[in-house]
Amino acid sequence: MFKQKMFLVTAFFLSMSLSACKTEEIIPPVVSPVKHDVDVYVTTANKSMLFVPVPLSFSTKPNMDVETTITMKPADTFQTIDGFGAAITGSSAYNLLKMTQENRTKLLKEAFDPVTGMGYSFIRISIGCSDFSMDEYTCCDTPGIENFAINQYDKRDLFPILKEILAINPNLKILGSPWTCPRWMKVNNLTDLQPFNSWTSGQLNPAYYQDYATYFVKYIQAMKAEGFNINAITIQNEPLNRGNSASLYMTWQEQAAFIKTALGPKFAEAGISTKIVVFDHNYNYDNIPDQIGYPMKMYADPEVAKYVDGAAYHAYGGDKSELMNVHNAYPAKSLYFTEMSIGTWNYSFDGDLMWSMRELGIGTLNNFSKAVIVWNFMLDENGAPNRPGGCNTCFGAVDISSKDYSTLDRKSHFYVIGHLAKAISTGAVRIATSGFQTSGLYYTAVLNTDGTYGVVMQNDTDSSIKLTLADATHSFAYTLPARSIASFRWKK
Repeated sequence: MFKQKMFLVTAFFLSMSLSACKTEEIIPPVVSPVKHDVDVYVTTANKSMLFVPVPLSFSTKPNMDVETTITMKPADTFQTIDGFGAAITGSSAYNLLKMTQENRTKLLKEAFDPVTGMGYSFIRISIGCSDFSMDEYTCCDTPGIENFAINQYDKRDLFPILKEILAINPNLKILGSPWTCPRWMKVNNLTDLQPFNSWTSGQLNPAYYQDYATYFVKYIQAMKAEGFNINAITIQNEPLNRGNSASLYMTWQEQAAFIKTALGPKFAEAGISTKIVVFDHNYNYDNIPDQIGYPMKMYADPEVAKYVDGAAYHAYGGDKSELMNVHNAYPAKSLYFTEMSIGTWNYSFDGDLMWSMRELGIGTLNNFSKAVIVWNFMLDENGAPNRPGGCNTCFGAVDISSKDYSTLDRKSHFYVIGHLAKAISTGAVRIATSGFQTSGLYYTAVLNTDGTYGVVMQNDTDSSIKLTLADATHSFAYTLPARSIASFRWKK
């Protein structure tokens, strides 16, 4: 995150009312395992319902509401889903560890437990520091790759939280992203190649491509030794952003050369199965002309493409339709949505609940994204801890009071991710639907690996919408409240 983002995001949210950052304790309902024909969970923009369970039964009469029926089409399939979650940054881990063990376990189970909780299933962590860390650092700050070591802050803060989450959800997927390479690997530019001893900006010296590839290998191996399997890595967070508190400028030409000559071969040599994901930045490529279509330009080189699983995107500039553009050009490559923050510049619970589900949730899934990960899982009421030069006006998915490290304010992102994760499990396949459509109604549907259908739905209108969901065997009716989101799950 960085200050320039605030200007990029503002355009998306002009219609949203600003609200004060009040800390309030919202007691969530107890989420029970499947006991009814249909499990429904509902959150309304006015907070009258916050992930409230609404058990339903299948209709015992023939479906007469054909005009308002949405029918599942499981034979017509799209992408396989990896999961949904938030970033466990150094700041998130720090705040979580300030809680009592009892309260922390309660919150982590609420979010990550796939049976009694929402079922968050995918998290993002930084490789080294981010702009939400306790300091600037990498895993090799002393020159020489032989000096690689996981930083003490990660051992102290991140590792205990990861272990607690994995104990709750052992199938959790982890994505790692660096904010910068070690400073001794940086140069001012690729022409002068002068040493650039700065956390911010600079470029990776090609002379250190092999060392930096070894850095990733050592990181994945070190994390595995601690019990953490890294499912995927991105090569650089926001590679077109020079201005973050820790950053590295890295064009598609540089990422392609690094993958082809160093990272891909090093992974193959070491037997690393971790997925390589490129880009990890905005839909509009920060409007840099020769960087437009960043991942597609990399895929055009088969020597690069053979090592790359796919590309990751953020929503601070541009539109989700770019995901469809990339998918149509390279349908075999994966797509991931990996970051969006909320903060004082754009936030109201009602406005963001609607925007985020439409644009980040249902919108990216219907444009072939395999995952949705938002930014900080937890910050305090001051958006802290944060680094100078990073974002100091951000909210977490959950904000905690630094006065007692007990009082929680669950923000819109907490519920958006929860609704996605509750209906859609890792390994689900997105399927087509047919039937009812109306302005302001958005939805996506999947077939889960346990044989259940999952549907996430949004009513972005000021009136309730009565509809029927049906498969080849069952149907049931529900009236979706005005300005609400809902998750449905039932056995086919």
